[in-house]
Amino acid sequence: MMTSKTLISRTIPLLIATALIACERQAPEPVAQEQAATILPHYSVLIENGTIYDGYGGEPYAGSVAIDGDRIVTVGDAGGTADKVIDASGLAVAPGFINMLSWANDSLIEDGKSQSDIRQGVTLEVMGEGLSWGPLNDFLKAEFKAQQSDIEYEVEWTTLGEYLQFLEDKGVSTNVASFVGATTVRMHEIGYEDRPPTPEELERMKDLVRVAMEEGAMGVGSSLIYAPAFYAGTEELIELNKVAGEYDGRYISHMRSEGNNLLEAVEELITIAREAGVGAEIYHLKAAGQKNWSKMEEVFAMVEAARAEGLDITTDMYTYTAGATGLDAAMPPWVQEGGYDAWAERLADPEIRARLVEEIASDAQEWENLYFAAGGAENVLLIGFKNPELRHYTGKSLAEVAAMRESTPEETIMDLVIEDGSRVGTAYFIMSDENVKKKIAQPWMAFGSDADSQYPGGVFLESNPHPRAYGTFARLLGKYVRDEQVISLEEAIRRLTTFPAENLKIKDRGALKAGYFADIAIFDPATIQDHATFAEPHQYSTGVHHVLVNGELVLEDGEHTGAMPGRFVKGPGAK
Repeated sequence: MMTSKTLISRTIPLLIATALIACERQAPEPVAQEQAATILPHYSVLIENGTIYDGYGGEPYAGSVAIDGDRIVTVGDAGGTADKVIDASGLAVAPGFINMLSWANDSLIEDGKSQSDIRQGVTLEVMGEGLSWGPLNDFLKAEFKAQQSDIEYEVEWTTLGEYLQFLEDKGVSTNVASFVGATTVRMHEIGYEDRPPTPEELERMKDLVRVAMEEGAMGVGSSLIYAPAFYAGTEELIELNKVAGEYDGRYISHMRSEGNNLLEAVEELITIAREAGVGAEIYHLKAAGQKNWSKMEEVFAMVEAARAEGLDITTDMYTYTAGATGLDAAMPPWVQEGGYDAWAERLADPEIRARLVEEIASDAQEWENLYFAAGGAENVLLIGFKNPELRHYTGKSLAEVAAMRESTPEETIMDLVIEDGSRVGTAYFIMSDENVKKKIAQPWMAFGSDADSQYPGGVFLESNPHPRAYGTFARLLGKYVRDEQVISLEEAIRRLTTFPAENLKIKDRGALKAGYFADIAIFDPATIQDHATFAEPHQYSTGVHHVLVNGELVLEDGEHTGAMPGRFVKGPGAK
């Protein structure tokens, strides 16, 4: 028989248990919230509310990008928390842009921030137009030292891979890559001589290419209008590129002519690609000189025919009607044989000068005369001097300087090269804007600045660069995409990102894709604009708000953060 005491002792625990269960049922929400909080992903950087352009050319879409460390984790719907949240409302979120023709070799040593490119959304500088900063020997190291001007440094490397690793170790804001220069390997073995290599020399040149490819070079680059590159024959270039082809590398060339022999030069590039079994790209495609402008359509047809044949032929360009190089491009290669000292000595010889006056003023067929292609001294702009006593001519036309010196343009060209101790930085107005637009419209066209990357201060103010140093990519996206609608924004971004990355066979870069390195440009398509001019070139482009390189913010709210997370990006043959 149950006593009241027993009943109470059994009832009290039951009541307590029932009450606890009731409490748990009445308050499940805090527990669920706590559990949900523990499973939300956390990222190092989260980009929210942007318009995603993934680099593949498709329609953009609203979404977010999540980054963990140096890699993209999620693209599209990336809920979670982050150490750094970037609100990209009203902005385009795109892969970082690839500068297919950078001359930042020296400027990155002087200042690794690479501001004129970073502020346009560039995250990879690809160097190596004929000359590369390796492989070097004692002769080439001495040449590098002798040719330094405002930027001075010790050459602390020998191979190309060592140079690129030197940049990474020193600290750079952009990633860096390079082709190995056909001119460099030629000078390594032959110097400035105008002759073909011996069989033994050619084998050594090929070995230099082999080492560079295994270090991470993208392929072989040439610049065939300049001495001593001009002296290299087609067969020599085929042999060097066969080696690059063993490592899935690419040939890229400033062709032997962009003017009177443009079509023949394109055919040579296609022949080299076919015979060496490599893909090939034409550097800064142009038709130089008004009488050659009509040839551009024929070039397009030749490229299309080669691609239809199965050859991987592409091109790149900058978005201006003037090119920039030196006064050497106004003189025949024969007078430049042997290097600067031999060249300057010849320029002082009265008989040679008399011959040169005629050749400089002639419509040469066997070499590239940019002075003649420009149509006159008034279309030739002097933009960079090594000799401080000549810098008051900076920004003046050759016609103006010749008048100031009471001389002819031809005599002034020769005298300036002697007095400056260099080839003298020069811009030549040789292209048509109509052709610029036609080139941009080609689906196999990439883009490069053909300039160094600098900032408006320090030694960079000692010369006037071509405005392409500050404006190439912003000019494409502002003037030609937004304002003139030559191509769509998504197509322009494809050609700045996945297209060159795939041509170079770069792994895990060039797209907004999970697992890829977080190289990202965030900009306002409505306001992106170039501002640099020939009269005032040291002006940053505007409209790029944020840039990340390997997951680190290098540009934030339009200002450089000082971060230098750039890396040596290696080609497909790297070991």
